[in-house]
Amino acid sequence: MTQPSEPVRDGQPFTLTTVSTILARSGTLGFLGSMPIEDQLKHALGFRAAVEAQLQRPPESFLDLGTGGGIPGLVLASAWPECRAVLFDANDRRTSFLASAVEALVRFRPVEVVRGRAEEAGHDTGLREQFEVVTARSFGSPAVTAECAAPLVRRGGLIVVSEPPDGDGAGRWPSEGLVSLGLRPMTTSRFEDRFGYQVLEKVEETSDRYPRRVGIPTKRPLF
Repeated sequence: MTQPSEPVRDGQPFTLTTVSTILARSGTLGFLGSMPIEDQLKHALGFRAAVEAQLQRPPESFLDLGTGGGIPGLVLASAWPECRAVLFDANDRRTSFLASAVEALVRFRPVEVVRGRAEEAGHDTGLREQFEVVTARSFGSPAVTAECAAPLVRRGGLIVVSEPPDGDGAGRWPSEGLVSLGLRPMTTSRFEDRFGYQVLEKVEETSDRYPRRVGIPTKRPLF
């Protein structure tokens, strides 16, 4: 696993305008998919709305799991300037781009870019149960996302996952499947009547057996 990028002390202020510049570059490299940048920004702001609706405040820390080209992680980092922000992804090209972009454009904002496998990150003492919030936009199936995200969230924290427009929360996130990870489904929410999000709460500590070895959550999903 790579070391987090160091906070940068020069460059441009870290604002939504700065983030838009980074995301435009990310899009040209094929890291964001086909959705227009403006819509991607709105989608990311939906994560903010879902988190703040539950906490009634910004979180103290968050990790964006499978951040890809920086959505929603960069947008959330600009929206929550006092929050520890970690952008996590397994892909070398994407994390190298994000680390370089953050270092070049961000001033006085400690955004950490970390490369690694989520199954291993969940057993890293510097990351395990260190975050009040974990976000995931398109990391994997519900079972894989839950198993990899749960160990990273501290008890009482939240996992917020992007959902398909017609997603069935009860069917995709069964209570009986989540309980073994210390999670319970809280609510589903929508933003601008376009984007859906599932919110899970960490109600118990996650057993040390999770996450399982690299690749096992996908091969043998818990639910």
